[in-house]
Amino acid sequence: MSDAPKKVVLAYSGGLDTSIILKWLQTEYGCEVITFTADLGQGEELEPARAKAELLGIAPQNIHIEDLREEFVRDFVFPMFRANALYEGLYLLGTSIARPLISKRLVELAQEHGADAVAHGATGKGNDQVRFELSAYALDPSIKVIAPWRLWDLTSRTKLIEFAEQNQIPIAKDKRGEAPFSVDANLLHTSSEGKALENPAEAAPDYVYQRTVNPEDAPDRPEFVEITFERGDAVAIDGQALSPATILTRLNELGGKHGIGRLDFVENRFVGMKSRGIYETPGGTILLEAHRGIEQITLDSGSGHLKDSLMPRYAELIYNGFWFSPEREMLQALIDKSQEHVSGTVRLKLYKGLATCVGRWSDRSLYSEAHVTFEDDAGAYDQKDAAGFIRLNALRLKLVANRNARAK
Repeated sequence: MSDAPKKVVLAYSGGLDTSIILKWLQTEYGCEVITFTADLGQGEELEPARAKAELLGIAPQNIHIEDLREEFVRDFVFPMFRANALYEGLYLLGTSIARPLISKRLVELAQEHGADAVAHGATGKGNDQVRFELSAYALDPSIKVIAPWRLWDLTSRTKLIEFAEQNQIPIAKDKRGEAPFSVDANLLHTSSEGKALENPAEAAPDYVYQRTVNPEDAPDRPEFVEITFERGDAVAIDGQALSPATILTRLNELGGKHGIGRLDFVENRFVGMKSRGIYETPGGTILLEAHRGIEQITLDSGSGHLKDSLMPRYAELIYNGFWFSPEREMLQALIDKSQEHVSGTVRLKLYKGLATCVGRWSDRSLYSEAHVTFEDDAGAYDQKDAAGFIRLNALRLKLVANRNARAK
């Protein structure tokens, strides 16, 4: 095969599917494979991936396992949360925001190793193939991307198992049968979909939820937490300064304990079909409520309303894989400008599946008790000014009403 890659960097989890992909790349192309495994806070031990790669013939210097949790939260999750991004009004984009970082490291490792291609294990039906590949091409227009699920004839679980057996790839006992659902996890969320979840009319089984307790079983007493922000990013919990990944880890613990952040969602995939997913985003749900709380007193109405109007477009860009696009970067610059004075502390009540803002304060606050008070405002606001304000705003409406009356 004249155009076959000679060296490929593979996004490798150490699981059965990506192990099959690793061996398939070797047998199909006769190429050298470099594996990359990212720790994004999925909660799994990743060192077995190293042993699995070595077992499949990968040289130690070609195996990369990296802890990217801090970079993930600092450079991807936090910028997204400055925008209060929700896809289709509900989804906190936990899977979507992880893909650009994985792609970034794939491309960087390809450049370091002199590889001519990268490979991923996303299927031809989902969004991840788009996210991985758009990100890779944006970062290196000359890179070749290999997507085995769109190329091979291993189109069933039976064929995958047969290929694994033929190539001495270890198969865990629980992988020989059909898995009840598939899971993607990172520090921001857990996503479950497929199989037992494919019928949106059927409630998700309790065993699907892995990161949160059932809200009905959550503690009967509320818990309060204070989150401090600087320029739109969380920097401390209950007065203790913490790193970005540590903050999200701590909020996940609190949210999971109180059953916060569950979502049963039917979304519109970029490739055209609808998909039902069960998402758990405990820390992110708390963080979103807190961020909106501090913005309530530090953002003026013009900035806040403009930002809210742009948010759906920003969220859609991330969902569709355009993190590294000029338009996302343009929107990010606007969003980051809006956060210059978004600093202060928010107090939240965590109880039975809900995170509720119950207090917020800031040295940068725009809230003026002198203006809003029901008591004597000592001349801070002249109520007579409202009459002219209303007359001017009513002028257009009066002219339209008069025109409509004449037209009858």
